[in-house]
Amino acid sequence: MHHYHAENLAKADALLLGRVTYEMMEAAWREPAETGVRPDWMEDWMESFARTIDAAKKYVVSSTLEQVDWNAEIVRGDLGKAVQKLKQESGEGLAVGGVKLPLALAELELIDEYEFVVQPRLAGHGPTLFAGLSKYVDLKLVSRLEFGSGAVALRYEPRR
Repeated sequence: MHHYHAENLAKADALLLGRVTYEMMEAAWREPAETGVRPDWMEDWMESFARTIDAAKKYVVSSTLEQVDWNAEIVRGDLGKAVQKLKQESGEGLAVGGVKLPLALAELELIDEYEFVVQPRLAGHGPTLFAGLSKYVDLKLVSRLEFGSGAVALRYEPRR
């Protein structure tokens, strides 16, 4: 999965993240400054993901952060206008991560493609994607990829 996600991140011009997701990803994947050595649990395939996300340009949507680094800039103000501007600058597109940010972008009809990776595990807790969405978004399946683990990546485009 990390190799697959690394390939997808490498295709995007930048990552658009909410504050919580940015802080979580930075804590988990940022290149260690002092030693340059990653923990033993990071196998080769995870190292590829770590290098990719570490190098990626990041835009962080936040009204509370004073500053960011890790190849990132803060996005403030009108979310719709800011994302439209980023989409116009971008060549291959933006990858978006998180829970609250995708909901806000879906409400503004700013998502051109959705990808859901369904894992073969049931969980009775955790955030619910798109909880509170004010209207239906009808989707058209554009690709499907099944992994040896039983996980399935589904890509959709909104029907407009």
